[in-house]
Parts: sequence; structure tokens; C-alpha cells
Amino acid sequence: MTTAKLKPTLGTLHLWGIAVGLVISGEYFGWSYGWGTAGTLGFLVTTLLVATMYSCFIFSFTELTTAIPHAGGPFAYSLRAFGPTGGMIAGLATLIEFVFAPPAIAMAIGAYLNVQFPGLDPRLAAVGAYIVFMTLNILGVSIAATFELVVTVLAVVELLVFMGVVAPGFSFSNFVLNGWAGSEVFGMPAVAGIFAAIPFAIWFFLAIEGAAMAAEEAKDPKRTIPRAYIAGILTLVFLAMGVMVMAGGVGDWKALSGINDPLPQAMKTVVGESSGWLHMLVWIGLFGLVASFHGIILGYSRQFFALARAGFLPPALAKLSRFHTPHRAIIVGGLIGIAAIYSDGLIALQGMGLTAAMITMSVFGAIVMYIMSMLSLFKLRKSEPNLERSFKAPGYPLVPGIALVLALVCLAAMVWFNGTIALLFLGLMAVGMVYFLFTGAQRNSVPADALLQP
Repeated sequence: MTTAKLKPTLGTLHLWGIAVGLVISGEYFGWSYGWGTAGTLGFLVTTLLVATMYSCFIFSFTELTTAIPHAGGPFAYSLRAFGPTGGMIAGLATLIEFVFAPPAIAMAIGAYLNVQFPGLDPRLAAVGAYIVFMTLNILGVSIAATFELVVTVLAVVELLVFMGVVAPGFSFSNFVLNGWAGSEVFGMPAVAGIFAAIPFAIWFFLAIEGAAMAAEEAKDPKRTIPRAYIAGILTLVFLAMGVMVMAGGVGDWKALSGINDPLPQAMKTVVGESSGWLHMLVWIGLFGLVASFHGIILGYSRQFFALARAGFLPPALAKLSRFHTPHRAIIVGGLIGIAAIYSDGLIALQGMGLTAAMITMSVFGAIVMYIMSMLSLFKLRKSEPNLERSFKAPGYPLVPGIALVLALVCLAAMVWFNGTIALLFLGLMAVGMVYFLFTGAQRNSVPADALLQP
């Protein structure tokens, strides 16, 4: 019995496109819900805190990705560091992150299209997006990654255009007006608002780590991945800060704090409803959403594939299509996402909208995975000091320590402010762990994978 392998076809530019593309929809929508919780100034503090965490995390995570270039990403690192239980915890958390992010993005795609076609049901548009981009991912990773690179570049350019077009209407006084809004929402003081807004600041950067799941398909991963990750985090920090500040200074930021299309609405304030700039933003802005949606489908499919190949999920999910892509994993993740789009009663239990609830659920998975990854880094430094590390975390142990501490702070704050969704997250993790406990024979029957062995 041979182990299914993915083909290395991706270079540095492709990997940068995947890393930035996975995230860039977070610059187009989702983050503005944080204004409703913390205000512009409060959310600025939250974003700076989270940007620090992500910068330290990526510089540390790159050490793991280059040392263990495996499609399982965090699952592989935790499995090697802590054994099967640790691997399952990290793998399940990553799956939850990557399965619940796409439905939120798909709903935003529907909202953007609804601006142009008011009669279009956003949910039907979201389902249509799933069908189109699952198909594209099934057709081959080289095609998928090239498409991802093109739409990512267009999305970055569009965000720069947005900042330039709204600049004449920017007023710093608009941005700071009632900027500490925590006391106006849920009766919380400003400090509490800063911590309650953490999921929406994380959304600015969520899923950049997904490029690790393409490591098995990267050419010379020990060189290409560090370049892609470092360039990617610098790109995203600049865009996140620029978009947030410019959008908040063009009018009444409160009008943008609970919607899925804040950038078109901010631009409308400056250029009017009939401007060609506005229509361009809506259409080209879709590329940002599409880039993340398409990239995260690639990410969740590789996580399903890696877990199934190692015997942690049903082996059928590790089957490859004639295009050498994990088609069954792509389809299963898509079906879960489509079900989530129509699950208002099940997910939106926290007194928030469906999109905000899915973002929060996805962030819970991400934070648990970040914690497991940093713990794996520390563990592997001790247990495998001779592991080849072509890239080492700078400032070790301080830099990964900062990432770990801030991730723990974020997790504690999220549990405090999102108790219902935290329980749902724990429930999903528990179901996965029950499956894990009863499938030991399945794991023992699969071929050994050298990258998962100390």
C-alpha cells in the first residue's frame, strides 16, 4: 500500500499569493464588526495587539513549516511534538477554522453581488460560489494557485485604489469621534470592548498560516516558504491598517460597523452612488473575497486529506482525483460550509448575526491551533534539537513566547465574551475526539510517514 503524495509545483510567488489571498477578504469585510464593539480607537488598539501576535507567530511558525513541510501543517507539527492526541487537537482546531471561514466569506460575496443585483438572494450566490470554486480546486493545484495569485494581486491593487479614492474625503476627526465605543455596546467599558473585539481583529489576518498546508506542493520549501510568509505578513499589516483608518475617516463609521460590504459603502460617501469608482470597487472587490474563499477551500481540503491519510479521519477522504487533487475532501468541506450558511438557528446563538457567529467560530479554531503550534515549537526545540531547521524563529524564545502569551489572552477573552459559541466549539472538538478514541486500529493500519516521526 503506497501513501498518496501531492506534487511540488508551487514557487515563492504562488505561495505569497496563497498566504495573502487566504487572508485578504478580511480587509474587505468582517473587521468592521469590531467597531460596533470597541469603537474606532478601541478597535485600533485591538488590531495593533493582534498584529503583534501575528507578526511574532508567523516568524515562529515558519520554523515549523520549513522543518516539517507537510500538507497537514499544524496537525503534523503537533503530532510530531505531542503524539496522536496532540495531533488530533491541532488538526480538529484547524479544520474548524478553515471550514467555518468560507461560509462567512461566501455570504460576503453574496452581499457584494447584492449591491449590483438587489434581487439576488445572497445565500444562493454563496452556494453558487462554493460550486464554482470547489470545481476549480478539483481541476488541479497549479491552476488553482495561478488563479489565486492573479486575483490576489488584483485585490491588493484594489485596496490601494480604495485608499487613494477616499483620501480626499478623509477626516481624522471623523475617525476619532466617539472612538471609544465599548460603553455603548452591551454596557461594556472601553477596555472590555477592546478585548471583546478580538475575533474581528484576528479576521484581518486569519488563515495566513494556511500556506503551510501547501508546503508539500512547494518547490524548495525551505527557501520559498520563509520568503512568502515574511512578505505576506508585511503586506497584510500595511493593508489592514490603511483600509481601517481610511474607511473610518470618511463619514459616520457607525454606519459601517454591522454590514458585510463596508468598503463600497465608505466609498459611496465620498464619490456618490453613480460613480464608476464605486462600481469598480464592487466588481474588483469581489476578487478579494474570491481569493480568500478559493484559497481557504485549498487549505481545508489539504487538512482533511492529511488527517485522513494519517488515519485520523476516514481514509476515503485521502483519495486523489485524476487531477491529483483531494476531491473528496474538497466536496465534504464544501457541504459542511453550505449547511452552515443555512444554520441561523444553530450557530447564531450569541446575539449576533450569522456572519459574525461564523467568524467567531472560525477564530476559536485558529487560536487553539496557534497555541498548539507554539507549544510544538518549544517542545521540538527540546525533544529534537538536531532537526534540520533552515529557518529559525528570530529572538527565540522571546518572539514565540510573545505569540503564545497573546494567543492565550485572546482565547481567554473570546471565551469570556462568546460563551455560547465557545461551548459549540468544544462540542465539535469533543465529537472529533470521540471518533479519535475509537479508531486506533485505523491509524495503525496506514503506511508510516517519515515527516510525522521523530
